[in-house]
Amino acid sequence: MDQKNKNSNKPIYSRFSQQELHAWKPILTPGWVIASYIAIGALFIPIGFLAWSASDRVVEIVDRYDEHCVPEDFSSNPQSFIQNPGIKKTCTRTIIVPKKLVAPIFVYYQLENFYQNHRRFVKSRSDKQLRDPKAENDTKHCLPEAYTADNKPIVPCGLIAWSLFNDTYKLSTRGKEISIERKGIAWKSDAKAKFGSNVYPKNFQKGGLVGGATLDETIPLSKQEDLMVWMRTAALPTFRKLYGKINTDIEAHDTIKVEIENNYNTYKFGGRKKLVLSTTTWIGGKNDFVGVAYISVGGICLFMAINFILLYVFRPRRLGDPSYLSWNRHPITLNPSSL
Repeated sequence: MDQKNKNSNKPIYSRFSQQELHAWKPILTPGWVIASYIAIGALFIPIGFLAWSASDRVVEIVDRYDEHCVPEDFSSNPQSFIQNPGIKKTCTRTIIVPKKLVAPIFVYYQLENFYQNHRRFVKSRSDKQLRDPKAENDTKHCLPEAYTADNKPIVPCGLIAWSLFNDTYKLSTRGKEISIERKGIAWKSDAKAKFGSNVYPKNFQKGGLVGGATLDETIPLSKQEDLMVWMRTAALPTFRKLYGKINTDIEAHDTIKVEIENNYNTYKFGGRKKLVLSTTTWIGGKNDFVGVAYISVGGICLFMAINFILLYVFRPRRLGDPSYLSWNRHPITLNPSSL
């Protein structure tokens, strides 16, 4: 075998491949470790208290209504109530405002025990159909909501769109209706890229079993923001989705009258429905976890720093000579031509 073939599989020599590049190799002395823990604790604890304080300033009202909006005659069998089209589904709830709600006030509906992240549910859609009017027959992943009984394509197809949330809310206080803005609730990227401005609903909810809300066939999908919000599937079985925004303040101790159209069937799978009114701060909605997490990590770091200080004072250990470390000794250089 000649020398050329013998050396053909050898890598090209470089300081990178031979791990000879300069690198920072700190020696974690007790001073460095203690100072690092103290610095992390001193940084994280104030951030945690700021986040916790911001979350505490959020005013959030949560009202569960699925049980109260079923007549007593149907309390033992709520499905027979929700599936009967001849029974009026309107109910009224009263909410007392504990603190002043400063606009913008976000109105959410919260569903529990609803697994939108189920694999078959998530796959049951056609993104191409949603943005391209020529792709209305692209329904291969949409079964069983792909075609009507007379073999006409459904737009939008799939179980996600078919199960669109259809409860409605009307709010009033002091005898005046509170206007809920339903525009601007979806992601702008969805309206511009995922849902076509020239794609219109066709044959939607025309099957034998209606899953949820209907869609106006004269409005393109890029304008149907409640559909966009619903089709951005949630990762957890308990989730909130934005219903609308209120752009006027609501004073403390006011009584809000909520007129609810209780149409959505969560009784089939033991789900729960809640109406949520919430303000926001710089941290977003109410979320104590961020503040608690920062305070906990900072507290643990300070606790570790104190322990290391006590060990260093009462049971010190002599440090080794760093000159014996491999990167402090003169490396043996190899001749690249010999490789």
